[in-house]
Formats: sequence, structure tokens, C-alpha cells
Amino acid sequence: MSEMGSVAREQKIMTAVKSGLTLNILLAIMKTSVGIIGHSPALLADGINSTSDTAYYLVVAVFMRLAGKPPDHEHPYGHQQLESIAALVVGSFVITTAVAIFWNALNGIYDLFIGESNFNGASSTALWVAMLTILLKITAVIYTERIGKETKSAAIVALAYDHRNDVFAAAATAVGITLGRMEYLWVDPMAGALVALFILRTGIGILRESSNDLMDTVPGQALAKRITALTRPVDGVEQIEEILAHRFGPYLVVNLIIGVNGRITVIEGDAIASAVEETLYQHIRFLRRVHVHYHPTDTSITTVNHAPVRSKFA
Repeated sequence: MSEMGSVAREQKIMTAVKSGLTLNILLAIMKTSVGIIGHSPALLADGINSTSDTAYYLVVAVFMRLAGKPPDHEHPYGHQQLESIAALVVGSFVITTAVAIFWNALNGIYDLFIGESNFNGASSTALWVAMLTILLKITAVIYTERIGKETKSAAIVALAYDHRNDVFAAAATAVGITLGRMEYLWVDPMAGALVALFILRTGIGILRESSNDLMDTVPGQALAKRITALTRPVDGVEQIEEILAHRFGPYLVVNLIIGVNGRITVIEGDAIASAVEETLYQHIRFLRRVHVHYHPTDTSITTVNHAPVRSKFA
């Protein structure tokens, strides 16, 4: 990716983070205050969720700025893996928030059933705030998912998941408030518990995906087949023996071993390897580095048309 393209990518990422941070600050203040004043455990739980969102958005903003630093002597491939670490932070915050909200909701339900709660249903203002949250978060989901797909940023994709989770949480809150106002008082805190389960599910998913990024399991057979399809037509390539790929944030580093005619010169072999490199750079987005190794074709290896013989892919 060109330097200009990298700068544009970082700008898009930071814009998505800042807009999400601003939205969550506003929602945290509004939902928490109305949840308390309007006597809605579900909305208060959702407000706590937004407060937690605000905290880890600040953390993500710091990590994303660090991830944008250029490569240096100790980090020759750049700092993009900090994006996956930022996603891990997001997932950890989400799970912690889910546990806290769920426990608080259970306490509320228990107090209702033993008669120690003075909860009499939420105000209509709480319901309107929940409905507004749904609309704002749907907009945030659409915007953040688009940026996540464009930038291939694990952290932005994680934030998009969290926005989507907030839509379901706000919907559960709205239902709980509505039924609570119809004198089904236990439904409001129960909705808070459902919100927590939505949050927990999202947190586990974020942790799983970001962990896969750091463990080099994301590039799969689809990428192996694509590299094979692009490399085979290159003049002089007789065999593809091995493909190794590693992820660094959204970027890929590929090591490719090819077989060539053993009678050609070193200069001719280098020209073939350079042609392979140029082809892959042109057709695979977010490819940061390609290392092509060549040696005489090994006739003991049987290659196939649709996949490499050996590859380090999940």
C-alpha cells in the first residue's frame, strides 16, 4: 500500500474512533441520568454499557495512534499488530461490563420478588431515550462496518460489532421498559440481564477473532488459492512448493517458494521472482511484503492446479 493510501486509511480509522467516542459519551450521560431519574434498571444498565464503551474507546484511540507509527529498526513490518491488541482490549472491557450488568440485574429481580424493591415502572422519557439509542446505533453500525471493511482494521471491526450489540441491547431495554410500564415490573430488570448476555456474546466473539489475528490463523485457504492462481501464469514458474503468510494488523507478509528450470541463470531466476512479486503486489490488497525464493523444480513434488503443496494457513 502506498504512503498516501496508508495515511488515508489511518485518517478513516481515527474518524471512526472519534465519532464513536463522541456518540458514546452523549449516550452514556443521557441514558445513565434518565435511567436514574426515570427509574429504569434496563436503561441504567444500558447507560453503564455506554460508559464502559467510552472508556475503551479512549484506550482504542491511543492504540490506533501507536499502530500508525512507521516501521523502525525493532519493528520492520510496522506497528499494525497493535490494532489486534486494541481489539483484545475492547473484548475484555465488553466481557467485564457484561458480568457487572448481569449481576446487577439479578439483584434487581431478586429484590422485586422478596418485596424489598420500590420500583414502580419507568417513565415515558426512558422509553424515548431507548428508542433514540436504537436509531443512533443503527447509523453507527452502518458507518463503522463500512470503515472496517475498507480499512481491514481488527479494532474498527470490533467496534462495529459493539455498535451492533448496542442496537440489540437498546431494543431489549425498550421492550423491558414498555412491559414494565404495563405493570410487568420484573421485565425491566430482566431486560437488563438480557442486555448483559448480548454484551457477553459480543465480547467473546471479539476476543476470539482478535486472538486469531495474533496467532496468524486468519489467512486461510482462500488466500492460498488466490496466490497460487496469480503465480502460476507468471512466465518461468514451473512449480509452487510452499506458501507461508503472516498477518501484521491488516497487512500481510508472504513467503513463497517456487520451482524454476534448473538450467536458467541466476539473473533469469531473479527476474522470474521479481515478476511474481510485482504480480502479487498489484492484485492483493494490504500486502506489505513478499519474499520469493526459487530453486530448480523438484520432480518428486506433485503440484495441483487449485492449491499449493504445503502452506501455513488455517
